Amino acid sequence: MKARIALVLGSVSAALVALILASPRVIAADKIDPAADAKAFQNFFFQKFPDVKREDFVNGPYSMNADMKRQWQEKEEFPPYEFALDAGKEMFATPFKNGRSYADCFPNGGIGIRQNYPYFDEKEGKVVTLELALNRCREANGEAPYSYVKDEMASLTAYMAFTSRGKPMDIRIPDDPRALAAFENGKRYFYTRRGQMNFSCASCHVQSPGERIRAEILAPALGILNAMPIYRSEWSGMGTTSRRFVTCNSQTRAVPLEPQADEYRDVEYFLSYVANGLPISGPGARP
Repeated sequence: MKARIALVLGSVSAALVALILASPRVIAADKIDPAADAKAFQNFFFQKFPDVKREDFVNGPYSMNADMKRQWQEKEEFPPYEFALDAGKEMFATPFKNGRSYADCFPNGGIGIRQNYPYFDEKEGKVVTLELALNRCREANGEAPYSYVKDEMASLTAYMAFTSRGKPMDIRIPDDPRALAAFENGKRYFYTRRGQMNFSCASCHVQSPGERIRAEILAPALGILNAMPIYRSEWSGMGTTSRRFVTCNSQTRAVPLEPQADEYRDVEYFLSYVANGLPISGPGARP
């Protein structure tokens, strides 16, 4: 009897080992499911804040607090980012020295396309953000690239975001293992603790949205990039997505990466994808 049980158990174990060895690619693929991640991510915030309308999450801390929402509505009558919009519109329309312009580098002449960035470039095998695409456009036309954290880039992206206001974020992940890896790398970076304070991005923007850290009310991670670039009172000016990532690392006493490093582009890919369906609201304004 014991011999028979041992034989059966041995056969089952051998079958399980054979199954695992025969299908590692299937098991690995099951671990990366962007659609399921996005659904779970959104449902977490919808359930955590049942009184916040789905489309309001893109308004960051203003969606978390009634008094702040009134302040934001009043602020929108005379938006502090208006100067950047005007500058960005003029910059976008000004031809390069060779006679070409930004419109020649983008689909639909660069108007109303913000919701499609970042995207995964299958030829390059990496994520391309709007900021990166703008500088590549400049360099391809003989112009020097702009700083990713200064006013010129903020103004250009502010204007392009404004032309997409109200359009739902629409980020695609192609059937390419490199694209899935980029999404997963972004997700991992978002949830990994770092720096002297041992904070992750999620520590503030998933665990604690609506709460205060010093004088700042933390924004929810859901829709946080839909409002970029943003005017921040503490900066007394505009900030790009790159500037926000670098600043967040510095605030947690972590070593910031170079703007547009692969990790930053991947986390932008992750956060943008999980916000699919929520409207573009940029440029935004924050305390």
